[in-house]
Amino acid sequence: MSLIAGTVVSLPVSREVSPFGYFLTTGSEDVLLHYTELTRDIKIGETLEVFVFFDTEDRLAVTMKKPYLTLGEMAKLVVADVHPRLGCFLEMGLGRQLLLPIRELPELEELRPQVGDEVFVIMEHDKQGRLRAKLAGERELAPLAFHAPTTWLNEWVEALVYKPLQMGTFVLVDGGVLGFGAIGMIHSSERSHMLRLGEKVKCRVTLVREDGRVNLAMTQRKEVGRNEDADKLLAFMKERPMGGMPYSDATPPDIIKQRFGISKSAFKRALGKLMKDGLVVQKENWTYLSDSAPKSQQEEK
Repeated sequence: MSLIAGTVVSLPVSREVSPFGYFLTTGSEDVLLHYTELTRDIKIGETLEVFVFFDTEDRLAVTMKKPYLTLGEMAKLVVADVHPRLGCFLEMGLGRQLLLPIRELPELEELRPQVGDEVFVIMEHDKQGRLRAKLAGERELAPLAFHAPTTWLNEWVEALVYKPLQMGTFVLVDGGVLGFGAIGMIHSSERSHMLRLGEKVKCRVTLVREDGRVNLAMTQRKEVGRNEDADKLLAFMKERPMGGMPYSDATPPDIIKQRFGISKSAFKRALGKLMKDGLVVQKENWTYLSDSAPKSQQEEK
């Protein structure tokens, strides 16, 4: 029997060697179970179920602690630390971390996970046989995902990013009591900002597809969002000294986004509602509350 890092094996305790710990044996090979890796008192001759790993000196060792995943298995792990050149270190339930190499992460730094984020990974070996993680993709997630129910339409759900792209963000929607989760996609036009790998996001189901997957948006339905945006603009102008703001239909989209956090189209919808309700007017690229708008020379006459 040969020992392979990442596997769980049953081995008898052959002897104790102080101050190191206990040696377990395969019959042809001995491996150390350090005192710090014990979870209870043990006896010589007892057979233990242990997890095989490499210690800090790259020697095979075993532990009685239970990892969150074993070789070839998938799990959702928390990012414990981030190294700019090596990658992310993930908590794996042993008091030590599992490396998710930098090559597994998005090229854009802003799309990479932060400490506390969660990622779906599979445990594998590197070329030297040491343990590392690789990202789980659709091939691994799809067989576990369920078809989203049609009752989800227009509901707000929580999701976890598993594949961030420029054109859209792929997520796994939390299934709750229903199970593992449902696969979804947030198109770039439906995002309020770029989403990073491992980020949790609250989004609205805009479409439940025939294949059971969902399309998502990070904004309210247009009619709901329009009312909320209109209220926000009205409150903003009411706080202004002259009841006006230097923004209108002619204001560039980037300025609107920076100042109000909404798109130009959403801004125009909100302004349209306020003007239709007679609450605001636009003059010379400014927008005013109706009762505070400056009069033109013709109106003064």
